[in-house]
Amino acid sequence: MARSSKAATGSAAAGQPGGADEAPAPAASEDAPLKLEHFLPYQLNVVASLVSLALSRVYAQRYGIGVPEWRVLVTLGQYGVMTGKAIGAHTHMHKTKVSRAVALMEKRKLLIRRANRDDMRESFLSLTVAGRTMYEEVAPHALDFAQRLTEILAPGDREAFNRALKQLTERSAELVAEVVEQQDGVEDDA
Repeated sequence: MARSSKAATGSAAAGQPGGADEAPAPAASEDAPLKLEHFLPYQLNVVASLVSLALSRVYAQRYGIGVPEWRVLVTLGQYGVMTGKAIGAHTHMHKTKVSRAVALMEKRKLLIRRANRDDMRESFLSLTVAGRTMYEEVAPHALDFAQRLTEILAPGDREAFNRALKQLTERSAELVAEVVEQQDGVEDDA
């Protein structure tokens, strides 16, 4: 059945890249209970990786920022003022990534940090004029990218896709909560 493209095209011959030193890919077993390319979590991950890679070209080449900085930029552009913790929750990024992105953006004078007088452990973050300008410049490019990505879907399919995405996101959050509850229960028993 499915074989690597090298093996299928015969490019694995000796003397060619990936040739004699590389073992040919085995043929897939028809009765394998789990096939990676048909496994929904894997499929979603592949789509997310490809979309993120393509979209990052929009802002990485033009503005020299990576995915974490992009997410912080867009989140602050949308909400105005937030804490790092709130940004992490909104973007599903680990606090370390948020912290690094904030530090880099602060160094580039794209955001400012104001201490929270009620809790000195956290700061309120907002975009500077330069950060706001970057957000307003990149937004139309990002929206155009999203439109180009989904233009292959018929309007009815797009609505169904959006509903399915929302349902999968909610269900994923429920499954995460179940795992956390199970882990907490195990720790309590110890």
